[in-house]
Amino acid sequence: MDTINPELTQSFENGLFGLPSTQGQAPLVLLNIPWEVTTSYGSGASLGPEAILKASPQIDLFSTEFKKHITNGVFFQPPLYEAKNNNNTYKELAEAIIKDLEKNGALTESLLKAQSRVNEACDSLNRSIYEEAKKLLDQNKFVGLVGGDHSCPLGLIKALGEKYSENFGILHLDAHHDLRNAYQGFKYSHASIMYNAITLNKPPAQLTQVGIRDFSESEYLFAKDTPSITTFYDQKIKDQLFEGRHFKSICDEITLTLPEHVYISFDIDALNPELCPHTGTPVPGGLSFEQACYLIKTIVHSGKKIIGFDLCEVAPGPAPSEFDGNVGARILFQLCSWMLESQNN
Repeated sequence: MDTINPELTQSFENGLFGLPSTQGQAPLVLLNIPWEVTTSYGSGASLGPEAILKASPQIDLFSTEFKKHITNGVFFQPPLYEAKNNNNTYKELAEAIIKDLEKNGALTESLLKAQSRVNEACDSLNRSIYEEAKKLLDQNKFVGLVGGDHSCPLGLIKALGEKYSENFGILHLDAHHDLRNAYQGFKYSHASIMYNAITLNKPPAQLTQVGIRDFSESEYLFAKDTPSITTFYDQKIKDQLFEGRHFKSICDEITLTLPEHVYISFDIDALNPELCPHTGTPVPGGLSFEQACYLIKTIVHSGKKIIGFDLCEVAPGPAPSEFDGNVGARILFQLCSWMLESQNN
């Protein structure tokens, strides 16, 4: 790796966090997936990876929390060609389908065919992400993913499920359950990622959801009736904090639900929307930045290992706003650093 001066701001053209690196030398490789085909409210998530990359060198790499593992190399791949090349085409198709559903409650024959095309494109993307993730895991790389909407990480989760033989759990930080089966007819909807994850052939042994505060009755009942799902609803967390419970004890309780190997799925709308105002489906409430970081730290300090992660739904605002990208870059820095730190447990 080229020598850098950590006291100076670096260029994003050097790499993520301004760190020069190559895929061959980096222990951690991040998949770059600019995809938001099935978004159902706000848009812009496909611009998230680039916004995070451009904001990332603004972060000082020194931390008293963990060692400088990140300076050993994090390689942020170029945007996956299939995602970058096909996103706009299939997003336009999906938008027409969603608009017609909202207006008429049913689709014409031509739109049903378009819906099938969108599902096929999403399935193809999932396969490509799975194949790339599996290749990297076979090279003993650690792998993370930056989206894009929250449908993106299914291929990575599938690859990790095969590697760890279902002996892993997902910590899912989100405002939403994401447990809808083919939401709006899209099998791989952003609102269906956790349903799809737990119905894989080799699913996670545990799904622990934190910060959930906007959900349907069917999702609530599905989570309640599924033994492998544990939910820490945002309102319940806040009630306990208001009544005097320490956040540490809540984090300890969350940690106890998870097995030794943990995958973190971080939808940025898990945070208070003051921190991510342009995310696609913002919801009042949520975790503070410090609470999210403390929870991840608690899990690592417990001796568990982070085996992978995704960060999704970061959407930059109109120029000159870049706060969403800045916050996303800082969450990504925490995820990368704590993942590498956990390997020393």
